[in-house]
Amino acid sequence: MRSSRPGLFGLLCLLTIVDAVHHVPHEHAKFHQKRGDAVADDGFGSGFKAVAYYVSWAIYARDFPPQQIPASQLTHVPYAFAGINNETGECHLTDEFADVQKTWPGDLPIDHNTTNLFGNLKQLYLHKKKNRNLKTLLSIGGWTLRAAFAPALTHSPTNRLRFARTAVQLLQDLGFDGLDIDWEYPNSTLEAAALVDTCRLLRRELDAYAARHVPGAPHFLLTLAVPAGPQHFRYFDMPGLAPYVDFVNLMAYDYMGSGFADTNRSGHAQNLFHSAWNPASTNYDTHTAVEYYLNDGFPSRRLVLGMPLYGRSFAQTAGPGGNFTNATDGSWEPGVWDYKALPHINGSRAFRTYHDDEGIVASWAYDDLTRYMVSYDTPRVARQKAAYIASLGLGGAMWWETSGDKKGSESLISTVKGEFEGCGEGVEWRENVLEFPLSRYGNLREGMPGE
Repeated sequence: MRSSRPGLFGLLCLLTIVDAVHHVPHEHAKFHQKRGDAVADDGFGSGFKAVAYYVSWAIYARDFPPQQIPASQLTHVPYAFAGINNETGECHLTDEFADVQKTWPGDLPIDHNTTNLFGNLKQLYLHKKKNRNLKTLLSIGGWTLRAAFAPALTHSPTNRLRFARTAVQLLQDLGFDGLDIDWEYPNSTLEAAALVDTCRLLRRELDAYAARHVPGAPHFLLTLAVPAGPQHFRYFDMPGLAPYVDFVNLMAYDYMGSGFADTNRSGHAQNLFHSAWNPASTNYDTHTAVEYYLNDGFPSRRLVLGMPLYGRSFAQTAGPGGNFTNATDGSWEPGVWDYKALPHINGSRAFRTYHDDEGIVASWAYDDLTRYMVSYDTPRVARQKAAYIASLGLGGAMWWETSGDKKGSESLISTVKGEFEGCGEGVEWRENVLEFPLSRYGNLREGMPGE
């Protein structure tokens, strides 16, 4: 168990002391693990992971180019999202202009008769050159593309192998340090088993590519985004996945929100604990999910706690646990506000009260004139969650997604990183991969000389 700074560690000890945790058995249909299959790397160094997603569409309305990623604060940046063909299983890019074509100021003149890498992915590689501790991963799937996984992978071993090989092909062409799978969500034991077998094949293909083609045979990462809701996490076979997956990112947010089918009261969207005194305000909680994954045998140091860089809002409500109407305003979609827009929402609302519930580790803002509530993490809550991570020996923190954070002292990313450094470990150090000799892009094969 990792140590933390005394004040916050003491607070979280009071919050997280529990009696023996009772494990509820569950059944998983598994594909048999074959003798000699490659397994995930156990060579983790000390320190915490700091993982933050960058989304391909950030360059459009959000006006958040990849150059603004706080690379020096992070250990991993998953790039969202690649897609999967629901009939063949082939993995593919979803926005080639943003991913590999867009040119940015500072790009060197090129000969257009040759193939060179541009777009967001060139900028990610340049971040890696300047920050050798930064690893990038190609994230595949996500909520919008979720429906393709089950038909593509559940019943066809051929499709699973095609998916693994085409995903690794993208990794070697585009300069990534790993792959991140975001299947939301397997909903049967058969689909759970297909995910395990897919990860087995991905691990095999990644290791074979490294051993045959990359100097020094570096370890390429395989990670998963995993849910916090019990109706979903019960179908993740963690003992089956553990040999192949390096770490998982727990999506510990979106517990309640305007427009959610299972939200009939206003409440907290990313609370750490269940509220005994106001249970209607906490449909779910993070600690229950963490307990589940750890009791299922998944190592604590490979479980990374996810946190949102946005808030979810409710209109016409008296506060957490009350009736509400769906919010119709937001930064980019109704009911969702970037953290950097909070709590003032560009002056359109005058929040008069700000609340912290230390019993459940949650915060929210409330405008009593318009009866409008936003559930979001403040720096104080972020520090408490960092202490929780340290107290349970978890692997680190993850954020969705980078364009929503504030700058300076109110940045949630830098706040948590500061807490990690304050507890004596800081973030882990593990060098990235810069050599991609089989890339289809000439400038990447050469290591982006002069840039």
